[in-house]
Amino acid sequence: MYWSEIRDPVHGYVSITELERKIIDTVYIQRLHNIKQLGGAYLTYPGAVHTRFIHSIGTMYLVSILSEVLKRQEIISEDDKIKLRLAALLHDVGHGPFSHLYEEIAIKYLGKTHEDLATWIIVNSEIKDIISKYGFNYKEISELCVGRSLTSKRFLNEAIAGPIDVDKLDFLIRDSYFTGVEYGYIDVQRLLNSITVVNDHLVIDTASISALEAYIIARYEMFKAVYYHRTVRSANLMLIKIMDYARDYLGLISFSTPEEYSRLYDSSILLMMNFVKEKDENLSKALTFYNLLRERKLLKCAFEVLVHVKNKFVSELFTLEKLRKEIEEEIERKAHVPPDSVFIDVPTLPSIPLSKHQADPMEIMIFSERVNGEKIFRKLSSVSELASALKLYLNVIRVYTFPEYRNEVAKATNEVFGISPISNRVSF
Repeated sequence: MYWSEIRDPVHGYVSITELERKIIDTVYIQRLHNIKQLGGAYLTYPGAVHTRFIHSIGTMYLVSILSEVLKRQEIISEDDKIKLRLAALLHDVGHGPFSHLYEEIAIKYLGKTHEDLATWIIVNSEIKDIISKYGFNYKEISELCVGRSLTSKRFLNEAIAGPIDVDKLDFLIRDSYFTGVEYGYIDVQRLLNSITVVNDHLVIDTASISALEAYIIARYEMFKAVYYHRTVRSANLMLIKIMDYARDYLGLISFSTPEEYSRLYDSSILLMMNFVKEKDENLSKALTFYNLLRERKLLKCAFEVLVHVKNKFVSELFTLEKLRKEIEEEIERKAHVPPDSVFIDVPTLPSIPLSKHQADPMEIMIFSERVNGEKIFRKLSSVSELASALKLYLNVIRVYTFPEYRNEVAKATNEVFGISPISNRVSF
């Protein structure tokens, strides 16, 4: 029974239950009001000020639609639907300041992702007690919300973290709406209504291949136009540097309870930077980036190459920090610029939706129905030339520096990498 409703600019009115309202009113969900969905993207797309809170509400709304589809097929129960809604609501509760930007700090110094932190918050806070009071297993929900439940039906995990899950569906259309970039509009209703379960996996009806191809294109284009936009990445790189250099001062890796973690969000980080007094070397570097960011004096891109590769190892090669640092130092020497003036940025993500639980993480499964009613499923790439063509890892390798060093760094980077630096060294 629904208790209240929330007005979402993307989906309209979203009904919530009493249980969901109690969880929404905790400090851990309310904190998501203060975490921007796209980090520093608002400095490029001024409308991109939407938050993890409204995205969580939207994700819960979409999983409710999917749940009704599966209920009509008598695949899940009403209790399963409640679990999925709770999982969708809580799936981003572990995000730190500036969303995925903080994750680089958490992984580097704590060895934890936002998914690990979400599970930790749920089982160590009042959220656990609220879930238990209403007769549900808090541990199951804490695992399901990050797609790792061993006690739930396996396909329920895929609804939250799968090749085409409600999280991706919501952030594509929501980010498209708030940035004003129209590449992210997809037929969500068609996709959700085409889903069923075969061999304990969520699969999509072949009749919806056109909608699925549009989804793949939308995701690919949004990564190029928004998430990997060179100016967006410049601002995000600066925010990461601020958090990294000032991590001890800001308490980014010293919290011990969910309550302490709940005090870390976008504005609290920026506010604390205003009150830095005693400055060691790292804090001085953090302040340099902070003061530049306040005036929107962003790092400049001196070199860029876009590469599509089939090999995951090659795709992740430049994400190795030690390798990146060695190349950065070599460029600095050749460019005759001060140390810590060159920054290699390598955001990497498959252009096709993926699930780390799949044998082939670059593949989406579809199904068709035979005359006798038997459902068979196969790989999308086997029937879609478009999906097959986009079954590649998209890499954007950029070198950033301060504006005054741009020309020198550009010349040095070309010397280090060569005229066609990466493409000449990669087997396609």
